Amino acid sequence: MNWIGLLVLLTVAGLAHGTWDNCGWTCGLRPMVSDSIPHDYGMTRIVGGTGALPGAWPWMVSIQYPWRSGFEHWCGGSLITADWVLTAAHCFDKFKKIGILNVVIGVTQLTKPGPEAQVRRIKKLLRHENYRRSDITNDIALLELDEHVQCSPYIQLACVAEPALRVSELQNCWIAGWGSTTKGGQDSSDRLQEAKVQLIDVQLCNSSGWYAGKIHTHNLCAGYPEGNIDTCQGDSGGPLMCQDNHADTWWVVGVTSWGKGCARAKLPGVYTSTQYFYDWILAQMGLSPFRSAF
Repeated sequence: MNWIGLLVLLTVAGLAHGTWDNCGWTCGLRPMVSDSIPHDYGMTRIVGGTGALPGAWPWMVSIQYPWRSGFEHWCGGSLITADWVLTAAHCFDKFKKIGILNVVIGVTQLTKPGPEAQVRRIKKLLRHENYRRSDITNDIALLELDEHVQCSPYIQLACVAEPALRVSELQNCWIAGWGSTTKGGQDSSDRLQEAKVQLIDVQLCNSSGWYAGKIHTHNLCAGYPEGNIDTCQGDSGGPLMCQDNHADTWWVVGVTSWGKGCARAKLPGVYTSTQYFYDWILAQMGLSPFRSAF
């Protein structure tokens, strides 16, 4: 089949989209950043760190609530299709009316969103049916947006970790968010922060002297044994991202869930595994005929 025939077939199937006009079928790419260049221009961190470059993480979203004369950042999220955002269930414990929230895409500095930023409302909130606030079990949620997002170099889709992906073998992993930049701070950061982290073996993370049995089978741990670099308040719902070992593609392998304090030794950030909930995510968006029952 020639390329024109393939294009027609994809169009009929609803899969063919313009590269920038809408989001197409590609994911996990960062047009504004070259992944062939070592990404170590200073060890940045969310707690006490420096800002990310514009377009560095083009699937990052800021979930905001109305406050005084404007909106304030509340939680993070990842754009996984043109109208679905992946985030954490616990972000919505305090909200009865999700219609008051804004979802901001394509922004790096919240007070200066720029022309590339887009704002959407939430059409539907789908929290995992077995989410428990008491022990933060199944802490994952999806937001259906009220209008499709238009992709651009600053706005791209995230790749959700597939079942066949060997997550434990991924080496280049990062976190990002607008949360607090100090260990005891409550204020969110105006500029998007980023940090390189290490995946930490779950058995070690769950051992005595660490989290001592509080880590679930559907969790991941990431950070450093000595602490110092970590997600913090306001980073919830945002992505734990790892680069593919054989490509420039990035995978969202976790959703920022919880932790004991911020950046403490032997108490790294705890994340909800997106790979574990892969079938659930597809089912909620109507992309799979099978319903998962975790």
